[in-house]
Amino acid sequence: MRFSVYQESHIGGRKVNQDRMGYSFTRDAILLLLADGMGGHIMGEMAAAIAMQTIGSLFQQQAQPMIGRPERFMEDSFLSAHQEIHRYRQMNGLPETPRTTIVACLIQNGHAYWAHCGDSRLYWIRNGQILLRTKDHSRIETLIAQGKVDASERHTHPDRNKLFNCLGAPNAPIVELSRRATLQPGDVIMLCSDGLWAVLPDHMLAQRLHDHTIVRAVPELIRSAADIAGKQSDNVTALALMWEGDDNIDDSSVISTNTLPIGSVTTTIQAPMAEGETAAAAAEADIFDDAEIEKAIAEIRSAIHKSSRITTTKS
Repeated sequence: MRFSVYQESHIGGRKVNQDRMGYSFTRDAILLLLADGMGGHIMGEMAAAIAMQTIGSLFQQQAQPMIGRPERFMEDSFLSAHQEIHRYRQMNGLPETPRTTIVACLIQNGHAYWAHCGDSRLYWIRNGQILLRTKDHSRIETLIAQGKVDASERHTHPDRNKLFNCLGAPNAPIVELSRRATLQPGDVIMLCSDGLWAVLPDHMLAQRLHDHTIVRAVPELIRSAADIAGKQSDNVTALALMWEGDDNIDDSSVISTNTLPIGSVTTTIQAPMAEGETAAAAAEADIFDDAEIEKAIAEIRSAIHKSSRITTTKS
């Protein structure tokens, strides 16, 4: 596999960044993850971190080097994350359960599969056109689908922030799964929180990702959204991947996994749990390590681009 990947997050006007994002890949599979802790409930950043750690760990355990049943993996891993969040509430005697949205994309054999709960979005873009984006699990999207509200009210309607689906709620989440999508070289998959898409229109996202590399486009989009929203800006987070397929074009910005040994995993998501450790405990220990995460990303890129030797985790 050959691909480019870039992720970035901005705290915006908030005191805490409750967004989390990351990716993992083996020789033959890639997992992209983004979670947005819900600020209307306690400790949304913890829910997001637990979800990331749980799903990331399951990928690292099961991608040998691919996931056998992608749709089943998505559904089961989301439900496991939901259960881990509830376990955290019980362990800590919290008055309510932290909650988070989640969106994930799994790519293998040239195909993409994605799933989401809530209003963190995935965009599939080709030649500057949005082929598909996920539909928010929100009150406003339901009203639009029912014809009770015009789509032009999406960003101004008083019910725009009301979600009916997430991880951590009293009821089990509804995991919405995509159909298998066949990728072409140059396709872009972007995951983002509502701090980005609620400020910038879809056509601007698509055009910017078409006109520039993802390494340039993603930070420009994040800065634009934060600047426009100003002091009221939500956390702004995006993770984008450009698919290059399996050709052998020599480009130092492109990651090639063809030489990775079976059993190795490269990741910007927290490492798998130690024996006997819960995802909640692992997430709590690592929740504010954003600087370390960015350092790890830089080290991974440097190692891949400058030599054939990379840091791997053996299964």
